[in-house]
Amino acid sequence: MLNWDDLRYFVVLAREGTLSAAARALKVDHVTVARRVSALEAQSGLKLVDRRARLYRLTEDGRRIAALAAPMEEAAFAVERAAQAAGPGLSGEVAISAPPSLANALIAPRLIELRRAHPGIHIKLIGEKRSASLSRREADLALRLSRPSEPGLVARKIGQFGFSLYGAATYLKETPPHALAFIAYDASMDDAPQQVWLKRVAGKREVVLRTSDLENQAAAARAGVGLAALPHFLGDGDPLLARYETETGEVRRDVWLVVHRDLRKAPAIRAVMEFLARCLKP
Repeated sequence: MLNWDDLRYFVVLAREGTLSAAARALKVDHVTVARRVSALEAQSGLKLVDRRARLYRLTEDGRRIAALAAPMEEAAFAVERAAQAAGPGLSGEVAISAPPSLANALIAPRLIELRRAHPGIHIKLIGEKRSASLSRREADLALRLSRPSEPGLVARKIGQFGFSLYGAATYLKETPPHALAFIAYDASMDDAPQQVWLKRVAGKREVVLRTSDLENQAAAARAGVGLAALPHFLGDGDPLLARYETETGEVRRDVWLVVHRDLRKAPAIRAVMEFLARCLKP
């Protein structure tokens, strides 16, 4: 019999494409991934990868085995979801994936409310820009700024927030409109509505800083570097920032609460979903 754990490591390598990416997904080092794949080759008698330093390419046998084994991984995740959904009572760990700004400003400060209401529920709060895979159990719940299209997921809109331009009060007072500079996201966020809006407002004026981290944008705006497009829940509560009103108004983003359909009726999951919905209420 093949070692199922070795097979699981190989499936992740096949999906992620590189040793380092597979190691990150599995939360191990790349040496462990390489060792597991070598063990699977020894057990199966097949050469599954061509090795070139850390660059692994699947052989024809490797592609065939990966395709056969992928549904087994999905079935294993389905069994885990079924076991979690059948768990009794309001207890256990629930993992939430959310954009860092939402996690830091709107969820973390209110976790004490959930703790008081349901002391048996433990939260794992993952602030990340990427979309965690709920099918692969990277998280149980996710907050996203666009409606997901992946199969098996259930989503509902639980809130909305706006973005406006913010800068230091002295900067806004001392800088004429034609000389204003801007702080934007990096190129990875060029399609985000708030980035498109900021670039339209900026026009031919300078973008002097690009960073995808909203805390960095806010810090630079406080220091008088320029104007940043920040969510109202960050900018309005900051005494060192002031709104800069534009003729184009503001841009708004919807917030979607996402859960895998297998988990949506689990008592602990439902309790956390209700808590997250309250966090996003105006």
